[in-house]
Amino acid sequence: MPPQVTAVHLSPKHTFTKTSQTRLTLLTGEGVQGDAHCGTLVQHLYLVRKDPTKPNLCQVHLLQQELLEELNLQPGHLGENLTTQGLDLITLPTGTHLAIGTTLLEVTGLRSPCNQINRLRPGLMKSCFIPNSRQPKQPRAGIMAIVLQGGTIHPNDPIHVTLPPLPHRPLICV
Repeated sequence: MPPQVTAVHLSPKHTFTKTSQTRLTLLTGEGVQGDAHCGTLVQHLYLVRKDPTKPNLCQVHLLQQELLEELNLQPGHLGENLTTQGLDLITLPTGTHLAIGTTLLEVTGLRSPCNQINRLRPGLMKSCFIPNSRQPKQPRAGIMAIVLQGGTIHPNDPIHVTLPPLPHRPLICV
């Protein structure tokens, strides 16, 4: 199956889960219109406390439907904006471009899971890391991206992947 978006979500408040929508509007350089994490500078509460002047590299959170199914969770439960299928997101290199709907995203890094995941279900955070990974605590809770070209994304939109020039840089947590 070609890669596609299976669901889209947002939350205007800093809540852990996000609500499913029929479409999302993405704003160039800012993120998902109406989402609490939309902005040119960091919006994540933890990152704002560290340095509110840093650029927002976490404008859009993408997560694989396959992981949600493995963990017996519904789309939006892990706070993602885009639930995807048919694309191994965490293996993409930094700088990969994703054309979805009328938008263009650039992959910036891995999502760093936090303890709030355990509020959803005790012990769930441990499942958001690759078991027996060569690297300690290799996350698999999705990736983050910035919006290079705003537009609209709907469920069932195909995802077109363009890899950056070699040498590829692996994703790290942002």
